[in-house]
Amino acid sequence: MTNTPYFRLELTTVTDDDRPVYVAGNFNDWALGTEQFRLQKVDEGKYQIDFPPFIKLPKPFEYKYTRGNWRATELSERGYRVPNRVVEHPNGIVKDYVPRWRGVEHPFKESNLPEKVLIADDFEIPQLNRKRRIQALLPHDYHTSGKRYPVLYMQDAQNLFDPYSPYGNWAIDERLAVMAEEGLADIIIVAIDHASADRLKEYSPTNNTQIGFGEGKPYLNFIVHTLKPHIDKKYRTIPNREYTGIGGSSMGGLISIYAGFAHPNVFGRLMIFSPSLWVAPKIHFALINLMTLDPTKIYLYAGGKEGANMIPNVLRLKEAVERQGGNQSNIDIKLVLDQEGHHNEDRWGLEFPEAVEYLFFE
Repeated sequence: MTNTPYFRLELTTVTDDDRPVYVAGNFNDWALGTEQFRLQKVDEGKYQIDFPPFIKLPKPFEYKYTRGNWRATELSERGYRVPNRVVEHPNGIVKDYVPRWRGVEHPFKESNLPEKVLIADDFEIPQLNRKRRIQALLPHDYHTSGKRYPVLYMQDAQNLFDPYSPYGNWAIDERLAVMAEEGLADIIIVAIDHASADRLKEYSPTNNTQIGFGEGKPYLNFIVHTLKPHIDKKYRTIPNREYTGIGGSSMGGLISIYAGFAHPNVFGRLMIFSPSLWVAPKIHFALINLMTLDPTKIYLYAGGKEGANMIPNVLRLKEAVERQGGNQSNIDIKLVLDQEGHHNEDRWGLEFPEAVEYLFFE
């Protein structure tokens, strides 16, 4: 007679990744890559680990699989981060499946890559007396579909799909190619270069900020009154506010918040990643505009490794938005917190597909 283990995890995963597999969770204070919790390989793509009776396991039992560090964690089929796994009463055998891991490129069809279009190297910004490079990503079948598309205006274009970006990039072109397999890439991305030395000023919403003079108002007036009309005229867009979004990360996230508050008749979808709320701690006073908003969706993300104030500030922002909205049901906020999330392009790129799906396809 075979003895049944007190608790066993059995994992099936992809076979083209030979890195060792570990499990971390609330049973070991989320310690990573420890040999005690390394899974045994029993066959190609099959692993298991037994927890003997003398190890007192918490209830519920919360865990996640990794390849040894947080940059090599399990992902969903489309490359999304996944929530922690939970077993209420750890006993017997639990069978799990991991379709994809961070650190391994997910194949995509080259034919599904969006078309990169240079709108202008020197697009005039009359509101600031400057010029700027503006690019667009058009759906891979834009020229044959005949469809009209929602539009997402994004800040910091240098970091979105340029493989030579010094800080890394979100790889949104490749992520859209993966999303196209499921019909979730029917969207035009308009990517606006940041202003280099003037980036902080342009992305500062008001003059009353921690970094002094801000040029956020004229910058947003450029997007609303100059750039958007040009895009709507040149491409097959759906110009209505519920199909128009704006987004960015860090300072780009901050100015995108303000865009939604200052121009609620233009932007009905906000993608806010790791906003630099410390720059404008009183930005919530602008939320009074939300009282008159038509249905609006906000995707709000923050990571726990971005400084002690990032998550508390984002939580306060969410509370302020909901408080100003009162009992109205027209403000729909999805808040995503990753306690292990860092302040970088790689992490924001991982969040991008989930945000696009929520904002435009749910």
